[in-house]
Amino acid sequence: MMAQVSKDMTIGEVLAMNPEVAPILMEIGMHCLGCPASQGESLAEAAMVHGIDSDLLVEKINAFLAAQ
Repeated sequence: MMAQVSKDMTIGEVLAMNPEVAPILMEIGMHCLGCPASQGESLAEAAMVHGIDSDLLVEKINAFLAAQ
């Protein structure tokens, strides 16, 4: 079973699971992946701040992980 992310996971947790997710987050405007604030932010919170649908973001990340 592939690891799956959920929107209540923090960005730090997602990147720890697979650092290759970073470009997906960066392309939607999350450029501060290393800063402490973003590490503790959930995918849902980050998506909201950047005006993105969190379900679509999670779907995109999970599709990427499944393709790995």
